[in-house]
Amino acid sequence: MAAMVRRQRPRRLACWALMAVLLADLLALSDTLAVMSVDLGSESMKVAIVKPGVPMEIVLNKESRRKTPVTVTLKENERFFGDSAASMAIKNPKATLRYFQHLLGKQENNPHVALYRARFPEHELGFDPQRQTVYFQISPQLQFSPEEVLSMLLNYSRSLAEDFAEQPIKDAVITVPAFFNQAERRAVLQAARMAGLKVLQLINDNTATALSYGVFRRKDINTTAQNIMFYDMGAGSTVCTIVTYQTVKTKDSGVQPQLQIRGVGFDRTLGGLEMELRLREHLARLFNEQRKGQRAKDVRENPRAMAKLLREANRLKTVLSANADHMAQIEGLMDDVDFKAKVTRAEFEDLCADLFERVPGPVQQALQSAEMKLDEIEQVILVGGATRVPKVQEVLLKAVGKEELGKNINADEAAAMGAVYQAAALSKAFKVKPFVVRDAVIYPILVEFTREVEEEPGVHSLKHNKRILFSRMGPYPQRKVITFNRYSHDFNFHINYGDLGFLGPEDLRVFGSQNLTTVKLKGVGESFRKYPDYESKGIKAHFNLDESGVLSLDRVESVFETLVEDSPEEESTLTKLGNTISSLFGGGATPDAKENGTDSVQKPSDKGEAGFESVPPAPEEEKKQKPARKQRMVEEIGVELVVLDLPDLPEDELARSAQKLQDLTLRDLEKQEREKAANSLEAFIFETQDKLYQPEYQEVSTEEQREDISGKLSATSSWLEDEGFGATTAMLKEKLAELRKLCQGLFFRVEERKKWPERLSALDSLLNHSSMFLKGARLIPEMDQIFTEVEMTTLEKVINETWAWKNATMAEQAKLPATEKPVLLSKDIEAKMMALDREVQYLLNKAKFAKPRPRPKDKNGTRAEPPLNASASDQGDKVIPPPGQTEDAKPISEPEKETRSEPAGSEPLELGGPGAESEQKEQPTEQKRTLKNDEL
Repeated sequence: MAAMVRRQRPRRLACWALMAVLLADLLALSDTLAVMSVDLGSESMKVAIVKPGVPMEIVLNKESRRKTPVTVTLKENERFFGDSAASMAIKNPKATLRYFQHLLGKQENNPHVALYRARFPEHELGFDPQRQTVYFQISPQLQFSPEEVLSMLLNYSRSLAEDFAEQPIKDAVITVPAFFNQAERRAVLQAARMAGLKVLQLINDNTATALSYGVFRRKDINTTAQNIMFYDMGAGSTVCTIVTYQTVKTKDSGVQPQLQIRGVGFDRTLGGLEMELRLREHLARLFNEQRKGQRAKDVRENPRAMAKLLREANRLKTVLSANADHMAQIEGLMDDVDFKAKVTRAEFEDLCADLFERVPGPVQQALQSAEMKLDEIEQVILVGGATRVPKVQEVLLKAVGKEELGKNINADEAAAMGAVYQAAALSKAFKVKPFVVRDAVIYPILVEFTREVEEEPGVHSLKHNKRILFSRMGPYPQRKVITFNRYSHDFNFHINYGDLGFLGPEDLRVFGSQNLTTVKLKGVGESFRKYPDYESKGIKAHFNLDESGVLSLDRVESVFETLVEDSPEEESTLTKLGNTISSLFGGGATPDAKENGTDSVQKPSDKGEAGFESVPPAPEEEKKQKPARKQRMVEEIGVELVVLDLPDLPEDELARSAQKLQDLTLRDLEKQEREKAANSLEAFIFETQDKLYQPEYQEVSTEEQREDISGKLSATSSWLEDEGFGATTAMLKEKLAELRKLCQGLFFRVEERKKWPERLSALDSLLNHSSMFLKGARLIPEMDQIFTEVEMTTLEKVINETWAWKNATMAEQAKLPATEKPVLLSKDIEAKMMALDREVQYLLNKAKFAKPRPRPKDKNGTRAEPPLNASASDQGDKVIPPPGQTEDAKPISEPEKETRSEPAGSEPLELGGPGAESEQKEQPTEQKRTLKNDEL
């Protein structure tokens, strides 16, 4: 038994330790119960949250809209986001930034940078010589990189989510286009770091859409593979994805649904924006033609006019999707000249004819990468706002050869919903139904290295080697290890993209550098000198392509092995430690077992008694030798990384950018606080000036008091107009506090008089009901009375005191003028009501839980006769003696019911014992009380 106890104690300790860890995790999660997703599109973004009680909900912005424009306006002293910034695009187009995600992760010589300059000539792009990238030059003192602008927008999206969730949020899943390469993905992660967001995952928007589709159709997924094509044409780009759904058997969760990305095709510049730019150019040409004979300037040279035309082109594209023609009109387009022109759908389709020819391209790319045919696709589903253009649907339907296109998914919100489901799955605060996601590598990655080989004796040459690290359309997240043999000194190797032949020449130029990183290893030679007698198993490099699709080199190790013979009488430290842990948890022999002779050998008795013979110890050379084992030694190798595609921001610059953005946020908050204080002061002045002329305020104030207040209000209003623009938040709040203190007495008198009728009526009602209750309580017969005399006297006292206080206070108030501070206060009335209500509620609760008293019995065991005026229903039944017993026989007394129960194990009282005697002595008293009540 003692051994059993000892075995269980470590297990109990382990259980307590596990509970402590779980409790610590729960406490850590208490502040991060909500997670968010940001579907970051080119033109607009959608934010979704998950929190306890709110499963997967799209966040509404400050304008109560479900999507927010990806627009930021940056001025010297203020910033605007979303719809507010979009409205500023007309007034200040140079400071209003849109489609800046197209510049992420791209150097200055990238064709997309030149394309951005051509599309938005109003923006001045500066050059960063350190990273070879561009930045927005708003003014000589104001410049921001694309990552910093994106960070501002991510911070704004978090503020929207926090306002909606009513709690702080730090964890997020952000969507990115599937065609983003390593540099572009790292740029998004850096922007999130500046914003202080913890990115759980960068999920491809096509994968998020596929996840949302599968989650809401979980019951339709079975062991039979279903191939679905998603065609997503947004504002800036087009992506076609082939997804296979089926159930698979997982190691941890059993049979679960799975989606696998099988094929992806894309066009980086095919989208709604390009269509709108074509329309804008058409409208600008029409406007110039209308003013040809007036020697007017070209409208293209006016940024504000072009911003107006782009907004009208956006509206026109939407309307022409449902109508054959529409009238474009803009008031005061330029030089106070109005513009009006009719545009037909046929003209729009002619303008974008070459764009519509590119619609089938992503479909063919996706089929080629998936190595599938169109007849294997069960359904083609439309996603993205630009797929609403009728011509796009017409060309696509012809390209895929289906009867119809699927529109059974929310084209705008599917990616946001899928991303927030993934956020909940990755967060420790939520438990969701598992859904296996197998994303695919779009761009293959390989390792290149050169080593010296001896082709002939004495003839050495260099051999260039390539090893595929992550193949195209291979699944990720995934870890890989590459072993470099035949190296005994420091060397370098290169991480580059693999075969990108599936990209066209223009796409390759946009893609940027095909070389990722040069890895310089230091310490390889030292590791060989440290273990000269060991056999080298190579230099092992551990790579990780994480959930966000970002490649990292975790570590590089030099591995050695040798054969080691262990001494039989000595145990290794690890073996001893293992045996100790095993014995603690009941896995080894206990001391009790050894004492019982399980391990020892008994010696024979000197008297020749039977016993076990002792075994002589074996000589050293006869001991059994253990077989030689392999000993593995690992030496970590120093790594120096030279980034070749796009250098990341150094940590000090990243910290400076984060601090700069934080200062801007604090400045915005201070500005909002000042505006709130100024608005409060202005509103108080106007409202109070209006109140001074209202009868209810004039009744409780003198002419002199009103003139004094009016003069102070006018003076403060003049100060606000003349000097208020330079006033600080503290000064505005101080002015408001002075005015409130001045008007406090006036407002108090008005408010009290407003409350009197309701409060006094409630007090009168409570007094009347309490008096009626007390009168009824005193009429209860004594034998049924549940209230004591003290309780009823106390209630009566409170009622009388309340009546007296009310009458005296109202009499005193009647003597005071209305302009003086009242003595009849609403808070005093409420206090009196609470005191009286407390006494009544006490008695009501007592009556609610009181039990009726049992009727007393006469000497023969029958109940006392009821009074003559009692009804037949009030009379108790006569006790009938059992057979063989006369009525004079004394029946067995029933024990009285007691509220206190007998303790367990106590013996019951026997008949005729002390208990019966005490009961008989009490009966006459009960009889007397009954007679007294009957006499009454």
